[in-house]
Amino acid sequence: MLYWNGKAIDVQIPKTVTLKVIEAAPGSKGNTAQGRTEKPVTLETGAQLNVPMFIDEGEFVRVDTDEESKDARGKMHYLWNS
Repeated sequence: MLYWNGKAIDVQIPKTVTLKVIEAAPGSKGNTAQGRTEKPVTLETGAQLNVPMFIDEGEFVRVDTDEESKDARGKMHYLWNS
């Protein structure tokens, strides 16, 4: 945070944040055959995004916070964190 006269005037967030997956839809075998390789998850902040089928609840993903990394529909991109 950047302060001036005792008041916060700017906040800088890191380029990536690592967040825990708290809810993940189960992946089904047939989805990959039909071209669907991602599933929706909810992160600990409440944010929702699509991740690869192998990501499960309790795992961590690294999310790119850069505004330019969002696609045309405004969705966040993730970087899988092993």
